[in-house]
Amino acid sequence: MANVHANIITKELGTHLRKHVAACLRLLDEGCTVPFISRYRKEATGGMDEVAVRAVAARHKQLSEIEKRKEYIIGVISEKEKLTPELAERIENCFDTTELEDIFLPYRPRRATRAQAARELGLEPLAKIIMSQQSDNISRQAAKFAKQGAGSAEAAIAGAKDIIAEWVSESEKARAMVRAKFQRSAVIRSRVVKGNEAEGANYATYFDVSEPLRLCNSHRYLAMRRGEEEGFLKVDISIDDEEMTDRLQRMFVKPGATPESAEIIRSAVKDGYMRLLRGSIENEAAATMKEKSDDSAIHMFADNVRQILMAAPLPRKRILAIDPGYRTGCKVVALDEQGGFIASEVMYPNAPVNDYHGSADLLCYMVDTLGIDAIAVGNGTAGRETERFVRELRLPRKVAVYSVSEQGASIYSASDVAREEFPNFDVTVRGAISIGRRLLDPLAELVKIDPKSLGVGQYQHDVNQNRLKESLDEVVESCVNSVGINVNTASRQLLSYVSGIAPSLAQNIVNYRAEHGPFRLRSELLKVPRMGEKTFQQCAGFLRIPGGDNPLDNTGVHPEVYPLVGKMAKDVNAELSTLIRNKGLLHTIELDKFVTKETGLPTLTDIIIELEKPGRDPRTTEEQPVFDEAVKKIDDLHIGQVLTGKVNNITAFGAFVDLGTKENGLLHISQLSEDFVRSPHEVVRLGQVVNVRVLDVDVARGRIALTMIGVPQK
Repeated sequence: MANVHANIITKELGTHLRKHVAACLRLLDEGCTVPFISRYRKEATGGMDEVAVRAVAARHKQLSEIEKRKEYIIGVISEKEKLTPELAERIENCFDTTELEDIFLPYRPRRATRAQAARELGLEPLAKIIMSQQSDNISRQAAKFAKQGAGSAEAAIAGAKDIIAEWVSESEKARAMVRAKFQRSAVIRSRVVKGNEAEGANYATYFDVSEPLRLCNSHRYLAMRRGEEEGFLKVDISIDDEEMTDRLQRMFVKPGATPESAEIIRSAVKDGYMRLLRGSIENEAAATMKEKSDDSAIHMFADNVRQILMAAPLPRKRILAIDPGYRTGCKVVALDEQGGFIASEVMYPNAPVNDYHGSADLLCYMVDTLGIDAIAVGNGTAGRETERFVRELRLPRKVAVYSVSEQGASIYSASDVAREEFPNFDVTVRGAISIGRRLLDPLAELVKIDPKSLGVGQYQHDVNQNRLKESLDEVVESCVNSVGINVNTASRQLLSYVSGIAPSLAQNIVNYRAEHGPFRLRSELLKVPRMGEKTFQQCAGFLRIPGGDNPLDNTGVHPEVYPLVGKMAKDVNAELSTLIRNKGLLHTIELDKFVTKETGLPTLTDIIIELEKPGRDPRTTEEQPVFDEAVKKIDDLHIGQVLTGKVNNITAFGAFVDLGTKENGLLHISQLSEDFVRSPHEVVRLGQVVNVRVLDVDVARGRIALTMIGVPQK
């Protein structure tokens, strides 16, 4: 089936040759990971990037599931002894799930339906007589079946109509016709459930909505369905039933049909459509819209998570992390350059204690004696006040101050992972440590937290949870492997996202490191229990060993090409250590001389890039906003005011901006640019500092409307 799948996927992608798709499928079937294939098998795949490889993998999985379904369908139809060569061929050549289920529908195991009860009374032959549309006395024919147990001629005809109605609902042509009508003309309606207006005020926008389903945005659809699940809304999808019934009747009633048979068939068709077919296709349309909306929400959420994880680290800095608070004070934790705990204290610079001087003395003392380079202040409760307090201090040494998102920190602090790392600390200290480590290395810290807890999603709890988890796992895996991981400092959680490394193996690596000390060579990983040659191949290129015995071990160069790099160095009469970072020398290497069947110019070019900047980090530095000191709460805002803020969440309908107040402002998608914007990601990114103007302030509802149109940006 791999060849069939390669043909289908090549045609659908339309961007890669069949041989490259086939090679990608072969590598996937051999157990190679997406990061490994996209990074180290470019010759085989024609340079497919990670997005393309994931698309191939996803479609391959889907087609494999369809193959399993076809096997089951053929088995069921064979047992019924109704599998003809033509039907078998049609099923084998079908790769559309909707069409496949339409084919299977007449042969599915029967439930206790009205049509099935009529069949058990022997009325199917009467239904066939009626459908022949040639009999001019159906009642006389029905009387014969009445004597066989139907009870009366009228009851026999009613039973035959139930069978015909089911035939109509199972007709591929009829289903395709109704499905096409739903796709073109379906209208989604949302109404408030009477008596729930006050309690369901959050859904007031959807109390009386009617719009074409094909134009309904994903976030609107998910909001309507959530309101329906909570009992505040009634949602339905409909088409013009009279028009559809008329079209189906014209389809099933033949020209020249006898009047009596035509009348019975029209009645049966209407019943089949209204009672069976319409609801089936409506549910199908709803499921399709739900899947489309899920895809949009998951994609948006995944993009946001990627941006958070790829925020720039602050390496080799001593951090003072502050978890702000009012009555219970601010937890202050000092961390070393590797994120190791040094000390913790509590200060009370905010109300109700207002111990400004004591808190200032404490911070100055810790900054001075512990050699602090940066201060991370959580952006939660009392975050703005605490950050202002820190910035106003005259510290004994130059220290940068950062506002750090607290989203998910409380969840981490109470988790098994946190208890395992810091068994002797309470949740408040663990939370402060998490805030500091997020500044030191966001990726390494945030992989310990369920991505759904990062506060950057849109209806993430309403979408398909399995698909959401799969998508987010892919994002985390992609980020981890694009950055590269220091195998001597990485946590078990971080290691488990490295290409080819399962959680159990990640724990084995941590255990081996603890017992034998830091790894000096990548090849030492082969001594770790359950680390086989295949797994080593998949993970080695993504693991780094700074200061190890082989300088190549701190680059993205894969060990399988180390001998080739040695030949390159020899060709230019240089030691390996001299070649690395020597751009002039590296560019004198004639790459064509080293091209082989397995290693082409794409891989050779990647090697040169890695040797130029070994251990380079693709993450970019994040700018810190300077909030207006006159704005501390929503009451301080007024229409027309121009402010600086930081984008902290992106949804399908716009972006939310932190203005330094408790409430975030909304930049609706229509207010991002004068030009048409398809997605907010086209204009803004998470963490971006933007200048905005206040359009509206609703103090009672805590809502702030913003615009970027006509506001100069940096």
